[in-house]
Amino acid sequence: MTLQDADGQDRTALAATLDASLQNLDLAGRLALAAETGHAVFTTSLGIEDQVITAAIGTHRLPIDVSTLETGRLFRETVDLIGETEERYDIAIRRFTPEQDDIDAYAAQYGLNGFYDSVEARHACCHVRKLKPLAKALAGADVWITGLRRGQSGNRASTPFAEYDAERNLIKINPLADWDIETIRAHVASEAIPVNPLHARGYPSIGCEPCTRAIKPGEPERAGRWWWENDEKRECGLHVPESAAEAIPRA
Repeated sequence: MTLQDADGQDRTALAATLDASLQNLDLAGRLALAAETGHAVFTTSLGIEDQVITAAIGTHRLPIDVSTLETGRLFRETVDLIGETEERYDIAIRRFTPEQDDIDAYAAQYGLNGFYDSVEARHACCHVRKLKPLAKALAGADVWITGLRRGQSGNRASTPFAEYDAERNLIKINPLADWDIETIRAHVASEAIPVNPLHARGYPSIGCEPCTRAIKPGEPERAGRWWWENDEKRECGLHVPESAAEAIPRA
């Protein structure tokens, strides 16, 4: 059943049905079901999980749009991997970038690197460079595919295979929800999937360069993201409702 066929049906109920169905499928099957459900968009940050999903989409020629948020502050290694991945899998990765007026307004209020000074300023930067471009990437989508995994952080430990994103009014599908990092790495090795070289340098989770550091032995996978903040549940707002985050100013 597609979302278009389910006129008036509670999308929360549809997400619950999909969640039960997806757990019994392999990765290709999960992605195929996502594509059958409606217009599907996968947003990749070019991390190791996302590379696994992109490889499956390209290898199986699935009708899923692949997009990335090119924030303007990414590591050079991440930017270079976009082109390498496109060539390897013969796919086009759509780039969505922040508006220069928004960047200028942010810098005027907080300073270009003002995100180090307060959680408010950091949320405002993420809003300009990630959340607003994400809205463009998901425009017209019925299904949003992500690389979220339960093992990435305690905040993501209950990640379902499918859920209803009420803020964006779409179905969010997390096909790698039950994959652990060892399974991810083994799959990458067996399929010779290109990955960001920063992973081998101690960066399991990679975002914007000023906001990401290598982790120390024994630290959680996402400990290197916004490391100067004390909140263990720190996120950028992509995968939590904005209403649940601290007030995010609209720069």
